[in-house]
Amino acid sequence: MSWRYGAIVLIVALSGCASSGDWTSDSSTRNDPRAFKAQKVDLQKQSVSKLYAPSSNLWIRIRDGFELEPMNTPLEIAQVRWLANRPDYVNRTMARSSRYLFYIVQEVNTRNMPMEIALLPFVESAFVTHAKSSAKAMGLWQFMPATGKDFSLTQNVFRDERRDVLQSTDAALDYLQRLYKQFGSWDLALAAYNWGEGNVTKAQKRNLAKGLPTDYLSLSMPNETRNYVPKLMAYRQIVLDPQAFGIVLPELENHPYFVAIEVANDIDVAVVIELAEIPAEEFHSLNPSFNKPVILSNANQQILLPFGHAEVFQENLKKYTKPLSSWTAVLITKTESVDQAAKALGADPNTLREVNGIPKGMRIRAGSTVLVPKTSRRYGDISVAMAENASLNLAKPAPAAPKNCAAGAKCPSATPAKGTNKAATKGNSSVKNAATQHKPASTGPEKSAKNTTTKANSPAAKVADGKGLSKTQ
Repeated sequence: MSWRYGAIVLIVALSGCASSGDWTSDSSTRNDPRAFKAQKVDLQKQSVSKLYAPSSNLWIRIRDGFELEPMNTPLEIAQVRWLANRPDYVNRTMARSSRYLFYIVQEVNTRNMPMEIALLPFVESAFVTHAKSSAKAMGLWQFMPATGKDFSLTQNVFRDERRDVLQSTDAALDYLQRLYKQFGSWDLALAAYNWGEGNVTKAQKRNLAKGLPTDYLSLSMPNETRNYVPKLMAYRQIVLDPQAFGIVLPELENHPYFVAIEVANDIDVAVVIELAEIPAEEFHSLNPSFNKPVILSNANQQILLPFGHAEVFQENLKKYTKPLSSWTAVLITKTESVDQAAKALGADPNTLREVNGIPKGMRIRAGSTVLVPKTSRRYGDISVAMAENASLNLAKPAPAAPKNCAAGAKCPSATPAKGTNKAATKGNSSVKNAATQHKPASTGPEKSAKNTTTKANSPAAKVADGKGLSKTQ
C-alpha cells in the first residue's frame, strides 16, 4: 500500500508560527505559481494537531488590522441599519464565512492590505461559494469569465477556478492591489473592482473637466457602486462592535479551518468524502470549483478538507485497497448523438448524459471531451492536455426528413443549418451536488434579505464600456 500512501501528499494550506504570528514550514511550495503563496506543512512528517496559533480569537486579529477610516455618511448609516435589522441574515453569512475567513485573513495580512478587504466577500457573495450573478460572475469574489481568464483562473469542463477558494482569493487580492496602485485610494480601488477601472477613470476625467474633485464621494456613479464601499464599511462596524447592533458573531479560532491536499493520482470525489468521513455538503462547500465526480492529478488541483479530518483521510487512505478513480475522459471525433457515442464507447447513455450534463436530444459535437467510466481499455489518469483544455460543445438534433418526401425526389437536407448549433457550457457542465449554484444574497437596504439576485453590473471587474481590465471583454 505504499504507492497509495504516496499517491496524495497532504499539506496545510496556511502559514504561521506561535512566536511571530506567522505559520512556518520547511516544506516546498507547489509548482503552480498561481497557488496560494503561504508555506505548507507536510502531514507525512508533521501532525496537524500540534499546530497552534498566537491568538485564539480571529475577530480580534481582524479588528486589529482595520485601517480604513469610517465614512460616516448617510449611505453608510443606512447600510448599518439594514444589517442591524436583519440579525438572522447576518448570522447566516457570518456562519458561512467561518470556513474561509482564516485563510483570507492570512493572505490579506501577508500582503499588508487593510483587513477590511477580508470582509469584501460579505458584500460580493455573502460567502456563498457557488454564488452566480445574472451577468455570470462566479464565486466568493464574483469574477466575470473574461476577468477570470485575465488572472489565469481556469474555466473548463472539469473545474471553474473562479469558484476555487484559494485561487480566486489570490486573484482577487492581486486585482485589488493593482487597482490601489492605479488609483491611490482604497475607496476608488473598491469602486473599480465593482464598476470597472475604465468607468472610474472616465468619471474622474468628467469631474476634472468640470473642475470638481475626483475622490470616491465626488464621482457620479451607479447606485450599486455608490453603495458598494458603504456596504463594506457597514460590515466593518458590525465586526468592530457587534453588541451595539444586537449581533452575536460566531466563535472563530485563529486557526486554519481547512487543510489542502495535493493530488498525485486521479481520485473520485466520492472516495475523498468516504475516506475523510465528512458530509458531501461540507466537501462541496470547501471545493466548489470541481465540476465532475473525479479530481485530476494533471490539473494542479487541490482538495480542501476540514482541519480535523485531514489526518482521518490520511489514515484511511493507507488502508484503502480499491481503485482511487473510476472515471476517465475521451475525445469525441465526430458529431453524434449521445446514444451513438455511448454505443461506440461501450457506456450507458443515461450515465453519459448525467455525468456530462447533456440534455436529452442534444448531440455531442466533434472535438468535445466527455467523461466516461474506466474500463480495462481505458484505465489511466486523464492527461494534462485534456485536464487543461477540455471543452464540451453540443448541437441541436438534426431535423427529420419530411414524411411525404417521395422516393427519388430531392428532399430537404437533414443536416442542421449553420448557426443552429448550440455551444454547451465550457466548464460548468456538472454532476449533481458539484454544480449546484446559488445566487448571492443582497446586502443593501434597497433589497429584501431574501433577494438573492445580483445586478448585472455588480460582479468584480464588470466594465460597462467594454474596455476595463480584460482586452477580451
